[in-house]
Amino acid sequence: MNRKLKLWELERVDEQTFKGQEKFPLIIVLNDIRSLSNIGSFFRTADAFNVEKIYLCGITAQPPHREIHKTALGATDTIDWEYREDINELVSQLKGDGIAVCSIEQAEKTVLLHEISDLTDRKFALVFGNEVDGVDQSVIDSSDYIIEIPQFGTKHSLNVSVCAGIVLWEFAKKYI
Repeated sequence: MNRKLKLWELERVDEQTFKGQEKFPLIIVLNDIRSLSNIGSFFRTADAFNVEKIYLCGITAQPPHREIHKTALGATDTIDWEYREDINELVSQLKGDGIAVCSIEQAEKTVLLHEISDLTDRKFALVFGNEVDGVDQSVIDSSDYIIEIPQFGTKHSLNVSVCAGIVLWEFAKKYI
C-alpha cells in the first residue's frame, strides 16, 4: 500500500523560513489579469516554485481581496509583490537591471518552452497577459524571449494560471 501523506508529514518550511530563504531568480509579471481566481492561483504557484516576486500591473487586482485569498490560500503573505500601473515602464526597468524579460505568448517568432537551454545564467521576468488579449504587443516587442507552450489539441490557448504552472516548473527545475 502507498499511503497518502498528511499535510504535517510533507515537512514544508514555515512562512518565516520561506520568506528568509534564497529564492530562485524568477519574477512573475501579471498584466491586466481579470480573474481574481487566476491572480490567487499565481500567488499559490509562485510560493510552490520559490519565486522571488510578483508584479501586478494594469487592471490586475491586488491583495487583500477575498476572492484572491480563496485560491492563494495564504500565499499573498509569503510572496513579495508590488503593484505597477504601467507595464512598459516596469519592463524597461527590469531590462535595465539586467533581467531577461520573457513574454509567454504565441507569436510569429517564438521559442518553444522545452527548447530554452540557457535558463541558469541570469534572472528572468516571466510576463503573463490578459486572459483574452494576451501580452501587450509593446511588451512582446521589448521581450528578450517570446516563449510558447506547445499544444496538441483543438483549443488555441491554456488558462493563464495553468500556463504559469507549466512555465514555472520548466524554469524552476533548473535550480533544484
